Amino acid sequence: MAKYTDKSAEKVEDALHKMHKGKLKIRKSKKIVKSSQQAIAIGLSQADKLTKPSKNSKKQS
Repeated sequence: MAKYTDKSAEKVEDALHKMHKGKLKIRKSKKIVKSSQQAIAIGLSQADKLTKPSKNSKKQS
């Protein structure tokens, strides 16, 4: 199993809490997430967006 950073774990934990409260929604369709696996995937993708540098941050020479 892959190891994730503390920030990733926090994002997944937040996503799971929101899912259990019924407040976590899929971005495009705005439907409520019912699966914990889907909530974990959403949390990991949110954490991944924070850790990846943007394409514009690299300076071209």
